[in-house]
Amino acid sequence: MMKQAAATEGNIEKGPLPPPVRRWRRLGGLFDLFLRLLALSGTIAALITMATADETLPIFTQLFQFEAKYSDLPAFTYFVITNAIAGGYLVLSLPVSIFNIVKPRFAAIRMFMVFFDTVMVAVVTSGAAAGAAIVYLAQKGNNHANWFAICQQFDSFCQQAGGALIASFAAVVFLMLLVALSAINLYRRRA
Repeated sequence: MMKQAAATEGNIEKGPLPPPVRRWRRLGGLFDLFLRLLALSGTIAALITMATADETLPIFTQLFQFEAKYSDLPAFTYFVITNAIAGGYLVLSLPVSIFNIVKPRFAAIRMFMVFFDTVMVAVVTSGAAAGAAIVYLAQKGNNHANWFAICQQFDSFCQQAGGALIASFAAVVFLMLLVALSAINLYRRRA
């Protein structure tokens, strides 16, 4: 009886998947693709918004001007770079995600994606956190360090930086959902 059950189990693994399992895996693959597209849109929106954030403030005359742009602060430069890296990865991972919809049985590809999705969560989170610290200083300043709040003068720049942070943190959430979805799919594959 045990040998027959083991033989039946072996045949199920080698044969075609039953319709409910096949539907679940395809639906999981479609949801994976959808989350990748959402994360990609968040990283690209954050990248473009921060990279185009630029405001010039004339003080006394046109000769004396103060300019605020993302490249003036290393934390914002890091923010732009991390979102560019994550956006590039997400673009490259789209064909793999589509392949997982067509051929949902390859666990090695899922493991590869879980690893790099987790790395991208860390990368985007670190960039967004660095940007958030600078936006907080720009909004509130720091009296102990004699750093003045600049958002009263550079209102447009601060609004764009805040919008870029929102998009980047949204991308972090979508990437975390991707990792969770991939882990669930891998678990279900083994169960």
